[in-house]
Amino acid sequence: MDSVSAGEGDGLAFHEQALQTAVALDGGSADIGRARHLAAAFLTEAQAGHGVPVSQRAMDLTQLAVSELVTNSRKYAPGPVLMDLRIADDKVEVAVWDANPVLPVARAADAGRVGQHGLEIVMAVAQSFEARREPVGKRITVRIDLFDDSDGTDTSPTPR
Repeated sequence: MDSVSAGEGDGLAFHEQALQTAVALDGGSADIGRARHLAAAFLTEAQAGHGVPVSQRAMDLTQLAVSELVTNSRKYAPGPVLMDLRIADDKVEVAVWDANPVLPVARAADAGRVGQHGLEIVMAVAQSFEARREPVGKRITVRIDLFDDSDGTDTSPTPR
C-alpha cells in the first residue's frame, strides 16, 4: 500500500487508498497536545496535499473532540491509547481506543457543574457519536463535517 509522510517527525502516514492514519499514544502527560497536533497535521495534509476541503471550523472542532476524547482515555483508562483519523466522504472520522471496557455516559446538563462536560461537548459538535466495546477495551468514534461555510473561509481545493 502506498503511503505519503504527512510531516517530518510527526509519525503520520497517509494511505492513498483510504486517506487515513493511526497513532499509538503511550498514556503520558504530553498525549493530549500531541493528539491535537497530529489531528491538525492530518487535516492540513488532507487539504494541502490531497485537495480535501477542510473548513477552519472543522479543524477547530476536530482538535477539540480529539482533546476531549484523549483526555477521557487518560483519566479513566491509564495506559496506551490508539487514535485513528480517516476521511470518509465529507467528514473526518476520529476513533479513540483505550483498554477500559466501561462505556462513557454523558451526564445531564448542569450549568453549575465545574468540569466533566467533555463528553457533552463532543456529542454536541459531532455529527455522529458511537461508543462500543472491543474484545479488549472500548472504541469511541465521532464524525465531524469537513466543510462548513459559516466561517467564511474558502476551503475549495486548489486546481492542480
